[in-house]
Amino acid sequence: MDFDRFVLTASTADLSAEPAARDHADAVEFRMDLADDPLAALDAYDGELPLLVTNRAVWEGGDAPEEGRLATLETAVEHDAVEAVDVELRALTGTAETTARDAAALREHARDHDAAVVVSVHDFERTPPASELRELLVDAAREGDVGKLAVTATDRADTLALLSATYEATAAGETVATMAMGEPGRHTRAVAPLYGSRIGYAPVDPADATAPGQYDLATLAHLVERLDTPEA
Repeated sequence: MDFDRFVLTASTADLSAEPAARDHADAVEFRMDLADDPLAALDAYDGELPLLVTNRAVWEGGDAPEEGRLATLETAVEHDAVEAVDVELRALTGTAETTARDAAALREHARDHDAAVVVSVHDFERTPPASELRELLVDAAREGDVGKLAVTATDRADTLALLSATYEATAAGETVATMAMGEPGRHTRAVAPLYGSRIGYAPVDPADATAPGQYDLATLAHLVERLDTPEA
């Protein structure tokens, strides 16, 4: 998956929703941790959009139990439709239940199968101070092909700090994806691409949101396009 430009992903636990995403999305984020039988769903997938697979750990806001979590992702990246995989920064640095060795093995396995690696950080409680935001983005981008940072905004100052960190990281040559969760940060999902964010996430159906403050796919696609298109 090519992240030298903005990639809008439709987040879903149901790959049968892929046809409804084609008009607006560049890819599908398959939330394997929220699916009933994710590997069977991958085997049956015959959609047109490439897949970014996520098997989010419980300790970072997902539903996947730790046992077998990374092995499932290793199997997933062997599918031709899978062009990117999400791995948590805490897993790669050994600061979570997952050992760094296992997470690093997944990263190498993904690259062996030509899948990009998105290294992610999520903070569901706050927006860290500006210096910490920059450090998290640097660390995540260094560990993967894209460094993803999702924080929780409580006011406009939080969103400004995130957008500033996004711009600084991009100006330094790092490939990052950023967004602020929660209502105060909702607009960052549309605005962050202007500051260099390379991935956006949105559900096809608003009822199926996978994170707080997400726009539905059609709305986010429209907003990003309007902001990116100069007025005549």
